[in-house]
Amino acid sequence: MMEVLNTVQQMKLWSRNRRQAGKTIGFVPTMGYLHEGHLSLMRQAREQNDFLVTSIFVNPTQFGRNEDLDSYPKAPEADSRKCEECGVDALFMPRNEDMYRPNFQTYVEVEKVSGPLCGASRPGHFRGVATVVLKLFNIVQASSAYFGEKDYQQLQVIKTMARDLDLPVSIVPCSTVRDSDGLAMSSRNSYLSSEERKQAVCLHQALETAEELFRSGEAEPDNYLKAMSDRIGKEPLAEIDYVELVHPQTLQRLANVDALGALAVMAVRIGKTRLIDNKVLGSGFID
Repeated sequence: MMEVLNTVQQMKLWSRNRRQAGKTIGFVPTMGYLHEGHLSLMRQAREQNDFLVTSIFVNPTQFGRNEDLDSYPKAPEADSRKCEECGVDALFMPRNEDMYRPNFQTYVEVEKVSGPLCGASRPGHFRGVATVVLKLFNIVQASSAYFGEKDYQQLQVIKTMARDLDLPVSIVPCSTVRDSDGLAMSSRNSYLSSEERKQAVCLHQALETAEELFRSGEAEPDNYLKAMSDRIGKEPLAEIDYVELVHPQTLQRLANVDALGALAVMAVRIGKTRLIDNKVLGSGFID
């Protein structure tokens, strides 16, 4: 039966007892409003570990001014049912005051990989992400932690932090889960009206256009960027935050595209909703 833990002390004790018994713990951190993308992470973690922990915490430090912290969707009862159905052993749901006690002043900066893309358009976002994930790692003491590739830059930030700080947790990337029309699953998809939802498929279609160019042997990055931007630009409700072609590990812009491939990545507002998506072109980069 799933246990619901609300304090840091409860979570630490739960994990300590199982680690001391030689058991492995898989961990899926979330901000709740769970969808099939989250559940796929849980199922993989469930298969690969003795115990499964999921956290639900809407982390205030990763939201910027005028972002959607106050309106971020929440469904705690439905989330709890979904976790139990996925075989979650412990659901950690801390309060803000437990995670950020009075006079909290310590933050984690992952410098280079957090700088471009969403780091440029959402200053301070990845500082908040890295800080809360490190705190959760220290509290849960998991053997492995599972993150979706849809949030590609976030995944790279966390992998870099784990490597640089010698954290005793394995970071497991998991494939993006998409709806039948290709739109990447996201809690923020719930903000979309029916017409916005139809137009949002342009992100996936733009990435498919980049894939076609790569298969044709196209080497000039500007041609990829134009083709992707043109596809998105056909939708009247779409406004591009960024469309880029970058190195899959450093996230720096590429001067040319060779057989090793590239990462096509974008952030687009559909109406008031900011969506992100990406696609790795080729398979020559070894992580």
